[in-house]
Amino acid sequence: MTYTEITTSTQSAANPTFAYVNAFVDELYRSKLQNIVICPGSRSTPLALAIAEHPGLKTWMHIDERSAAFFALGMAKRSGQPVGLLCSSGTAAANFLPAIVEAKLTNIPLLVLTADRPHELRDNGAPQTIDQNRLYGTHVKWFVEVALPEATNSALRYIRTLADRATATTRMLPAGPVHLNFPFREPLTPGPIADQPLPPQEQRDAKAWSGRSGTQAYTEVEEATQATISHSRLSHFARQLLASPKGIIIAGPGTDPAATEALVQLAEHLHYPILADPLSQLRSGAHNKQHIISSYDAFIRLNPFVNTHQPDVVLRFGAMPTAKPILLYLQHYADQPQIVIDAQNGWNEPTQLATEIIHTNTKTFCSQLITQLDLLQSEEKPANNTWLANWQETEQQTRQALTQAIHEFTAPFEGRVFRELEDLLPDGSVLFAGNSMPVRDLDTFFWGSDRNIHVFGNRGANGIDGIISSALGSSAANAGQPAVLVIGDLSFFHDLNGLLAARLHQLNLVIVLINNDGGGIFSFLPQAAYPDHFEQLWGTPTGLQFQPVIEMYGGIYTASTNWTDFRAAISHGIEHGGLHVVEVQTERESNVDMHRQLWQKVQHVLPTLEQQEQ
Repeated sequence: MTYTEITTSTQSAANPTFAYVNAFVDELYRSKLQNIVICPGSRSTPLALAIAEHPGLKTWMHIDERSAAFFALGMAKRSGQPVGLLCSSGTAAANFLPAIVEAKLTNIPLLVLTADRPHELRDNGAPQTIDQNRLYGTHVKWFVEVALPEATNSALRYIRTLADRATATTRMLPAGPVHLNFPFREPLTPGPIADQPLPPQEQRDAKAWSGRSGTQAYTEVEEATQATISHSRLSHFARQLLASPKGIIIAGPGTDPAATEALVQLAEHLHYPILADPLSQLRSGAHNKQHIISSYDAFIRLNPFVNTHQPDVVLRFGAMPTAKPILLYLQHYADQPQIVIDAQNGWNEPTQLATEIIHTNTKTFCSQLITQLDLLQSEEKPANNTWLANWQETEQQTRQALTQAIHEFTAPFEGRVFRELEDLLPDGSVLFAGNSMPVRDLDTFFWGSDRNIHVFGNRGANGIDGIISSALGSSAANAGQPAVLVIGDLSFFHDLNGLLAARLHQLNLVIVLINNDGGGIFSFLPQAAYPDHFEQLWGTPTGLQFQPVIEMYGGIYTASTNWTDFRAAISHGIEHGGLHVVEVQTERESNVDMHRQLWQKVQHVLPTLEQQEQ
């Protein structure tokens, strides 16, 4: 059955609500939206039916609204395309909020559709009704209280235009979530309404009722994102950088594949090291990695290195990286020029140290700047120095020191998980890191690969909720390629409902569950100095046994007691697909001790490097 036939069949029921929502859903498809996550409910019936009947849209059912929203977030994060999200009225809509906050902070395009009671049933005790007007506040780019359904030419033109505008707005820089609130009167099913007949065929505007010919959008939206910088400004930057031989490039979290080669080429022209956040997508892939520094978290925290490596200039692309030592390093040299290049037209600068902020596309900026550098390098060449060589040597010796020390540990060390995964993950796979300790260990111990590994995390609000669902959403958008999630036990507990999606949608995900029975990161923080109440307030041990719940959701559970078993379990999960959970039990206090031993090991290699710099 074609969509034209579906539209005709539902509209022939003489129900103006369905004429209206079918036009809206048809236009979502025409505006290139492909995936919609749906949560069950009554008030959302018109939209849910229209979406489910459309052959061009892929629907993903989820029972739990919070998990559903994070699933949509993960899918949009991996695909780079808007994902729809639909729920009923009341607290169902409120449960979307955490994922919407994350989407806004990390510029992920979500189209949030909430059903609502009509205006006459609001604020008077009607069931399952809350105030949904601007429910998400400033956490969405745009909110619309959608007009009540009508089957008129003007109403259908309105709803088609709204669909195109809303979808385009999710994509426009800065990308992010958009909220449309749909009030619906009963009946909610496509039965006929005797006192609301559809207008006769001869009174219908063909374009409003059926859309434009083919799959063209009613209103096509195209945004120019390749902002250019003036020649004089580029010349100024190029001269400044050529006169600054001791510069660094900091690459924050990002998903634009075009930015990778552009940043590498710029570093080659300037002879600068690139401090690449693990979510920057720069650490893995076939590109040249000679300039990429990925173990910086282990040595940029140490005073001997910081005190002997003052940069002339800092170029930061995108958001701030995960590693706090980078912030401390920048604060140490707060008087040095720091230039932020960010494609998102917001104020993505929490350090308050930037001397200049440039809103432009990374690839465009690098390409234009390289052209200027080539023109000027015959006039001005940077003085020969050992700046880049020292960063590269520090990187090499840090890796060697960490590798040797990690293999000497007899107790399970959480950071080793990422050293093992670096060798185990195949080309095209997704690696998703939970917040708190996993993402920090990812930063320090996942140094990258020549294989193309897509690395993600929820580093906007940095919450521990919804991580399983986000990883499954990324898996769903990864074209059947393997996906691995590394997560702590509290975060795993937080999103147990998210496991259902793996079974419902036959998704592939290998989960490395690092179980230290509580909040491991607090053992690294000042709260650890207050032992009388530490376990009660921050350690929060649960003592949970996760195997039964994993098997309840159809997953395969493996307890890993050594690294040989770990490697075998991960390889088996990747090869066979489905949901696999590999549990690694660790102990919080010894994990802190092992991390500190590693920093000491790294510090032993720094005196030699310090002498080289001097």
